[in-house]
Amino acid sequence: MNIDLTYFFDHIPIHIEMNEEEVEQILDNFPAPNLPSGNNTFKIDDQTAGSLIKQRLLLNDHEVKLTRTNKPYLRLSFSNNAGMISAKMWDNQGMINKVLPLLEQYSVFDVEAIVDDYNNQKSLTVNRLKQVEEAINPFSFLPFTDEHYPSLIVELFVYLSELDEPYQSLALETLQLLWADFCIVPAAKSHHHNYLGGLLKHTIGLMRIARYIMNEEKGHIEAVITLIQLVEKSYKKDLYLAYKNDVVANQYSTWTQTIDHLYTMTKGAMAFKEQKPDYNVLMISILLHDIGKILEYDHAGNSNQAFDILYPTANKDTLNKRKQAGISMDPLGVMIGHIPYGLLLFTKLIEQFELIFDIETIHEISHCILCHHGLPEWGAAVRQPQTLEGYLIHIVDYLDSRYENAN
Repeated sequence: MNIDLTYFFDHIPIHIEMNEEEVEQILDNFPAPNLPSGNNTFKIDDQTAGSLIKQRLLLNDHEVKLTRTNKPYLRLSFSNNAGMISAKMWDNQGMINKVLPLLEQYSVFDVEAIVDDYNNQKSLTVNRLKQVEEAINPFSFLPFTDEHYPSLIVELFVYLSELDEPYQSLALETLQLLWADFCIVPAAKSHHHNYLGGLLKHTIGLMRIARYIMNEEKGHIEAVITLIQLVEKSYKKDLYLAYKNDVVANQYSTWTQTIDHLYTMTKGAMAFKEQKPDYNVLMISILLHDIGKILEYDHAGNSNQAFDILYPTANKDTLNKRKQAGISMDPLGVMIGHIPYGLLLFTKLIEQFELIFDIETIHEISHCILCHHGLPEWGAAVRQPQTLEGYLIHIVDYLDSRYENAN
């Protein structure tokens, strides 16, 4: 397998060569998810108003509402991997009371409905619902990355193979244990990488940028400044297009209010001018920085295995009985958040795998996890980064998340 591409405004070259035997070994140990043969061909916007459709859809949400004449109806939200679909169901012959127990219990339904078009917004009026009881493939009902999954996986493990011990063992053992969730979890609900496979793609994005910074001959600070200059160039282009198209600039560009912040964080990293970034610490921290999102988000296909790892003696009956649907914030996960969860998992896993790290190294990795959001008001668990790797993990996370949105 050959991977040849560029990243971050075509500035960062990615070149990987692996023989088929090596690729096969990686994908045997860390397989790609079972993707549907193609994206769902049913798109609500392509349908003709008044037509009858029959589709298998994922139920994301439902609510009993009242019309202006105080008659009850169901507001429904469905999805497939082509997008979200709004729907309603009238209370004909007491239909709402008949279907509510099914909506509470099941996630996927065979839907028979009429296409509506109101104010150029298409939706469905549901005539009939039938629950689907067999196991489902979440990739058939939720959006997922358009990247080639095997290439992403191979690229990740090429980078991890560069790590020294015990960092490499920590990386491989962690992914072996959590791969089924790590490879599909989104990195967000509504912001960057908000689709299945989002965390995998985001993690690799950080690693691409970090490797460029650490391998730049001129130095890591010079490399960061070069990337910021690319952001400035893109922002100037956005501002000019906003001016020409008469739109509000700060609603038009992803990079609004980012330049000063990036330079402030770069100035913080400059305090460590005589220090070289620790490749092992930064790369393993990148792998772990968002791993808590396995617990922070819930969606169809999430195994909840990470809860078993952190809380092996807890009674999880209510957790195991929960109905999974579209990408949502886990009701337990939001009480703690992915940053503390990431630290808890890191601590638990090095103990479980019986890996020996220096106490200083444990704190350096922990600090990177805790500070990768940069500022407390953005969710960081410390006031500001206190190490060079802490500044760099925030900078690459900040750049990659906004680069994703810009694209």
